[in-house]
Amino acid sequence: MYEIIADPQDYGIEDLVNGLSNDVIDFDKENREKWAREVKEFATKLEALAAKAKDLQSLFGSEQSITATPASLKTLKIQLFKINDAVNQAFHLANRIENEIIIK
Repeated sequence: MYEIIADPQDYGIEDLVNGLSNDVIDFDKENREKWAREVKEFATKLEALAAKAKDLQSLFGSEQSITATPASLKTLKIQLFKINDAVNQAFHLANRIENEIIIK
């Protein structure tokens, strides 16, 4: 048996759950299946992102000639930093969530 112990205050969303009970409820099969489908869609998007990153890595590591302006290189670098920051934040959040689904 598992229990989800996520505290909305830890995520800064306590205002979204005001008025909801703190009583323990069963996470029924229908909702679990719905959530499983949503998580699968999320995983599929992550796999697609990984494929794009591998394609970009292959291009940069290839012998293909690549031209750019300094401004376009700077723009690309900023976009890659943004993606990296988002991925790092997502991993941090995923680790927190994983730690909040405990065996009871």
